[in-house]
This record gives sequence, structure tokens and C-alpha cells, in this order.
Amino acid sequence: VDAVSNAIRRSRAGLADPNRPIGSFLFLGPTGVGKTELCKALANFMFDSDEAMVRIDMSEFMEKHSVSRLVGAPPGYVGYEEGGYLTEAVRRRPYSVILLDEVEKAHPDVFNILLQVLDDGRLTDGQGRTVDFRNTVVIMTSNLGSDLIQERFGELDYAHMKELVLGVVSHNFRPEFI
Repeated sequence: VDAVSNAIRRSRAGLADPNRPIGSFLFLGPTGVGKTELCKALANFMFDSDEAMVRIDMSEFMEKHSVSRLVGAPPGYVGYEEGGYLTEAVRRRPYSVILLDEVEKAHPDVFNILLQVLDDGRLTDGQGRTVDFRNTVVIMTSNLGSDLIQERFGELDYAHMKELVLGVVSHNFRPEFI
């Protein structure tokens, strides 16, 4: 919670990179610890509405072709007019919290799209329109390391537990993503 509030303060003070989202976070932990609830509270606090949270279940994007569902199908393909799930949601509501739930389950090509959002603060959809992510907060959740946390809870102090969990995370995500 402290890391999230500090990032929001930095952004509002003008100290954050203006060409990136307001903040990007990876919430790790077992089911039921409040990862999604914190996202809802943040959307409500920042944008005065629970509807300012866009939740995307990343387990639905396990296949290579699912990238087009996020950004929209290219011209000539079925569904071209509809736009992508992620790009349309942000285009319609540019001030929002984007929750990418269970991000570890997404196909590796999906991570390339997410890196573009996190690095450039923008994404081009299937219709060639540039969607601005600079007024969003991107939050990814994962259960990676949850088994370690539950097995070793009480045995290890916070620093050792963090080291173990980050080891698991670094095996599953590319370094530039962490």
C-alpha cells in the first residue's frame, strides 16, 4: 500500500515520467490477501468510481493469437471493427486502473504488448489508432510464490521470504518486465 501511495504522490507532484502510466505494479500473494480489493479501492480513490477499474483475466490470453483480442484484429480479419479488449477499454475511459489478473498465465507475446504500454505509455490498436495509457495505473497480479509463502510462513523473516518469492518471479518473467 505504501509503494502504491508513494507512486501516486510522485506522479501528482510531477516527478514521474510523463510518457509512462501513472504507476505500474506487480502484486504477488496467495488468493484472498486483498490484491484485487486494493485495485478497487485505488480506482475509487483516484477516479471516484469502481467502474474506473478495467479487469482483464489474463488466463484468457494463453494462446499466441490472443494478442489480437487485446489490441484488436488487423484490417481484413473478422472483428476488425470491434477493437481490442484492452485498447477499447482505455480509449473509452482513459483515466482508469487496469487490473491484469493472473498475469503469469498470459502468452509471452502478450508481455511484449504490456512492455510497450509500460515503457511508452501508448499502444496502437488494430485500426491504427494510438491509445494513450499515461493516465492509467497498471496493476498486474500473480499467485507466483504463493506456495512458498504458505509453506514457510512464520519460519522466515520478510527479507528472506521476499528473496525466495522474487527468485520464483524472476524465473517466470523477463528481467525488463520486473
